[in-house]
Amino acid sequence: METVADDQKQTTQEVTGKKGGLRTMPFIIANETFEKVAGVGLHANMILYLRNEYNLSSASGAYILSLWGAISNFMPVLGALLSDSYLGRFRVIASATLISLLGITVLWLTAFIPNARPPHCALTKENMQACVSPNRGQLFLLFSSFALLSMGAGGIRPCSLAFAADQIDDPENPENQKTLQTFFNWYYASVGISVMFSVLAIVAIQDVAGWVVGFGVPVGFMLSSTIFFFLGSSRYIKVKANKSLVTGFVQVIVATWKNRNLALPPMDSAAWYHHKGSKLVAPTKKLGFLNKACVIRNPEKDLDCDGLAKDPWRLCTIKQVEEQKGLIRVIPIWSTGIVIAATLNQHALPVLQASTMDRHLVGILRIPAGSYGVFGLLTLFLWVAIYDRKLVPLLAKLTGRPRGLSNEQRMGIGILISCIATATAGVVENKRRATALRQGLADHPRAVVDMSANWLLPQHCLVGLAEALSTIGQIDFFYSQFPKSMKSIAMALLALSAAAGDLVASLIIGIVNDVTKRGGRVSWLSNNLNKGHYDYYYWLLSLLNVANFFYYLLCSRAFGNEDEKEYDGGEAMEEVEMHPCLGSPIRRVGV
Repeated sequence: METVADDQKQTTQEVTGKKGGLRTMPFIIANETFEKVAGVGLHANMILYLRNEYNLSSASGAYILSLWGAISNFMPVLGALLSDSYLGRFRVIASATLISLLGITVLWLTAFIPNARPPHCALTKENMQACVSPNRGQLFLLFSSFALLSMGAGGIRPCSLAFAADQIDDPENPENQKTLQTFFNWYYASVGISVMFSVLAIVAIQDVAGWVVGFGVPVGFMLSSTIFFFLGSSRYIKVKANKSLVTGFVQVIVATWKNRNLALPPMDSAAWYHHKGSKLVAPTKKLGFLNKACVIRNPEKDLDCDGLAKDPWRLCTIKQVEEQKGLIRVIPIWSTGIVIAATLNQHALPVLQASTMDRHLVGILRIPAGSYGVFGLLTLFLWVAIYDRKLVPLLAKLTGRPRGLSNEQRMGIGILISCIATATAGVVENKRRATALRQGLADHPRAVVDMSANWLLPQHCLVGLAEALSTIGQIDFFYSQFPKSMKSIAMALLALSAAAGDLVASLIIGIVNDVTKRGGRVSWLSNNLNKGHYDYYYWLLSLLNVANFFYYLLCSRAFGNEDEKEYDGGEAMEEVEMHPCLGSPIRRVGV
């Protein structure tokens, strides 16, 4: 873990004038852009497909989408491990692109083949809906497409940006940093534009032209993504797999267990194991039980002739141990992101609300129900731009901090805004339900209520603002606490919190649905929004957010001042400016 640069030199293929460079960017950016258009366009409207075409209940559909989101967020962690440790980025992206194409094609087949879905619900004489549930074969085909799409996303998302950087990262070039920054700007801009286009255009196509065309268009985009990526294959620089940080973390745990009965030497002892030239010659005292992993018991048995550990699963460096401590130290604050993800990652409910409301924005302009999440995205983008350009200089003068608010302050404010967002959603749903009952629509769940869907805009905007503060604040916080060798762990932690949040969301949905329908009562998450109580559900999420805020205060107080670092790996900490299009924040605000 201390010779990453050397390892990269040894494992990187020879770079020649015929490989890499800016000329490879169109192929890579096109691959990422088309994948985003295809993938995001499927998620935004999926609850309506599950409800209308598969006759699934609202609660079941929301539960399935939350599980799908959890798997899709966890798979990039596995994809990153495969890429860094075994297969290399090119092989992972190539395989994932083909898998994604197969997944989207299978999903399109569920819409194209009539027998792949159950028949539509029929109205009885009592004006009630009689629905046939999907059989096992139909569900298997549907879930297979979801699984393939998650596997594909797991390979493309974590590797695409790093693979592109491999093509143009030339440390010997004096313009290297400028070139990289220009590329990152274009990369993130293309991702942002593709996501916006997908939420608006693809959802509109599904709404107007139906599911066969609506899923067929993403198939075309994903096919284009695949073709573009492989067209540039001969021009790519292909970096081979390298040792993973995760391996080092596991080694520390194993070595600590093996040495559990070992007595710790004094801090000034020569028994602490470190590489030559390391600035770390003794571990810190916090989490001292981990220090047993870096104690040399017998130099002749533990070290080889070069002074290196013979068995890295029994003896680790001080740096490995301190990196492990740094990770453990941020886990409590990281865990607060799970509740934020669980309460804000409500993929289905806002779409169901919008589908029963008047969706005319201005005049004859009618917005598809699945496209309202775009207002959360716009809020996120605008806030980041305004905060960086206008508010940071002002807040810097008031607080004395170069970045204005501290990362911990931004995270805390984000949690508070998430409380307001879910409470607002409950108020709006309460008004929508009351209006529906007043108009005699209690037994007409799909009738359009005489209430503008513009009432949903505040909750979407608040969700976007909460994401801009809490999630991007978390990324900056992790980056500020980890040494350079652990920067990749920051995004992995965010992906894991999103995955855990989706799992918690599915658990909450299942519990609420089961508990509230006991005794023959109507579930809060009933198929009939006018008889259910989605407003109560939103307010329950608000209470969870309030509890999470107080939990965050305890964690933040226990953590202490984020500027006070016991360990920085002997490396200068860099100021990181995160872009709003990076990873999970986009996914959470309605995508």
